Amino acid sequence: MCRILDVSMSGYYAARGRPECKRITKDRVLIEKIRTSFEESRGTYGALRIQADLKAQGEQVSRQRIRRLMRQAQLVARGKRKVRTTTKAKSSRPAAENILDRVFTVGGPNQKWVTDITYVPAREGWLYLATVMDLYSRKIVGWALNERLQTPLVTAALEMAVARRNPPGGLLHHSDRGSQYTSDVYQQALDRLQAVQSMSEAGECWDNAVQESFFATLKTEMGLGEAQWGRAQTRTEVFEWIEVFYNRRRRHSSLGYQSPTAFEEQAYILN
Repeated sequence: MCRILDVSMSGYYAARGRPECKRITKDRVLIEKIRTSFEESRGTYGALRIQADLKAQGEQVSRQRIRRLMRQAQLVARGKRKVRTTTKAKSSRPAAENILDRVFTVGGPNQKWVTDITYVPAREGWLYLATVMDLYSRKIVGWALNERLQTPLVTAALEMAVARRNPPGGLLHHSDRGSQYTSDVYQQALDRLQAVQSMSEAGECWDNAVQESFFATLKTEMGLGEAQWGRAQTRTEVFEWIEVFYNRRRRHSSLGYQSPTAFEEQAYILN
């Protein structure tokens, strides 16, 4: 090798004996920290969220350096998929006005909730997932899975949210115009809460963009482009992703790269 590269034997052994430069050593340590953050995110974090993870550990690292080290370690985050709709409008039912009007910011918890339904593939067939999100922290405060796309699915998600949060009267509740949300049963549940009902305009998915984004993230990060497990295991995996990972650990860009739970806890301390 030395003869082909025109390098002296003594020069080769001298180079081997030199200590590794500090930057290479630091990069080696950083790659392991980046890999840990990446793996704990289930292979979903890109440079921005990994940067936030490292910052929380006291490491100030540029995004460019993180991207370079991720390429070097062949760590590639999953990309998002297109979203399909599940709810169907029923013209015989009344639709509420779009009061939310795409204003997804809010000054405190339990002031604006958004809800929607998506499909989740399982080996035995579809499961349907309904979620209720508090726009203040983007936390999923209620959710339910069912094999049938009917009103009990969305009422179960709402009941969980109410039991956990006990919202005050005047809560703004936003959904699409699906028959599940325009049903008498669901509207009566909102009346008991003294909630103000808001609905997206027909065919306007952007009116509930934060929920659509959440579903896209869930399916991408759980690898649900196709069925992965049976229904029982799918329920367990969805529970762990929402309750253990998303709500408590996943860093959210709109929250300054804090998790929804951490964001709420910090706001509570500051107030």
